[in-house]
Amino acid sequence: MNKKSLFSQLPSVEEILNNKKIMGLIEKYSRNLIVDTIRDCIDDVRKRIISLKDCEIDTFYIDYDKLIENIIKNLESVYSLSLKKVINATGVVIHTNLGRSLLSDSIKEDVWKIASRYTNLEYDLELGQRGSRYSHLEDIIKKLTGAESVLVVNNNAAAVLLVLSTLANGKEVIVSRGELVEIGGSFRIPKVMEQSGAILREVGTTNKTHIKDYEEEINENTALLLKVHTSNYRILGFTKTVDIDELSILGKKYNLPVVEDLGSGLFIDISRYGLKYEPTVIDSLKKGADIVTFSGDKILGGPQAGIIIGKKEYIEKMKKNQLTRALRVDKLTIAALEATFKLYLDENRAIKEVPTLRMLTFTADELSKKAEKLYNMIKNEKLDIDLNIEDGYSQVGGGSMPLENIKTKVITIIPKRISVSELERKLRLCENHIIARIYDNKYVIDVRTVFEDEFEIIVKELVNVLK
Repeated sequence: MNKKSLFSQLPSVEEILNNKKIMGLIEKYSRNLIVDTIRDCIDDVRKRIISLKDCEIDTFYIDYDKLIENIIKNLESVYSLSLKKVINATGVVIHTNLGRSLLSDSIKEDVWKIASRYTNLEYDLELGQRGSRYSHLEDIIKKLTGAESVLVVNNNAAAVLLVLSTLANGKEVIVSRGELVEIGGSFRIPKVMEQSGAILREVGTTNKTHIKDYEEEINENTALLLKVHTSNYRILGFTKTVDIDELSILGKKYNLPVVEDLGSGLFIDISRYGLKYEPTVIDSLKKGADIVTFSGDKILGGPQAGIIIGKKEYIEKMKKNQLTRALRVDKLTIAALEATFKLYLDENRAIKEVPTLRMLTFTADELSKKAEKLYNMIKNEKLDIDLNIEDGYSQVGGGSMPLENIKTKVITIIPKRISVSELERKLRLCENHIIARIYDNKYVIDVRTVFEDEFEIIVKELVNVLK
């Protein structure tokens, strides 16, 4: 046998198109896509034949069934979405790499109605004329916060950019040196400020800033005082920061607006649920901030958005900024955000139905019961592993509450036939993409961030990998 005879055994495109399994895919995929995939798979076999050494030719054969299987697999891969559902077993609640906050199941019908039909996005039903997309969120956010006005853009960095571009373009903004934060992807407050046209005036030192430091820097070209909540790091030890209420008094003295970038939008005092205190949006307004900005998809538990609340005179100027159109949100964000905010009208309902809040406020007993349930389900499969329930720590994530280690329960697995790293890789790449941690040479599943309806999936994939 030679390579030429192997080439002659390759099936034609038409032959494969007449295969029953392939014919069954015609309704699901376009004919052109199927034909292209068949050609690619045949070409892969052809390349393998070309690369064969003389001693390998006689033992090589074309596996027709395997070829059909590869064609179907490639079709599914090409047609499937790149963005995939994964199981978050890391214990990081607001996992930036895994999509941050999850939307509540209770709002999905409302959001789908908006997504799948025409809406009054920019149409005033009462007047029968053009309206504003921003009006849909104003009433609910003003009711929850007591703010005079509201504006929503596509993320919090955009919110800060718009505030500075509107109120401080060409003028100076005073901010503590210890608050010049960098967020994910190397985006930095000084660079955002530079992009807005504002001029940065740093005051104080990295670890200590006093109110007199701000006052000494105020001049005729000062536009505003900015406070940035260090939500993704903490400076500990010999430190001093200026609280927003003290800064607000200084702002009033010199008739300067005071802006606070909270980063993570918190509406509920979570210290009542066993976590450390974090300033809430309402706290900032009550303490005198003129403008507060925060994210929609962090502790708030909604879609990605940047929310600006505060004094009407300043927000009206932002609405007229040409940049606002470039940063505006779409109907899906508005629908999801409004529906999420409505859950906050009842704190108990928000704690129960907003997934981020629910995960952060699980009791020790609830976590133990979840761990025991998953442990028993895995144990019943009699896999060749060391399996245990252990104490562990979860994290808030998403650049929020960096020092908060929350006690949790984890399932640890040490496989006996493959390495822990190989187990992690196989589960990460399996059909359901389980993302967990390796710690102390153990595969660690934190039950805090795993839904109970995902337990069966985890067990099934463990069986597939280990049996």
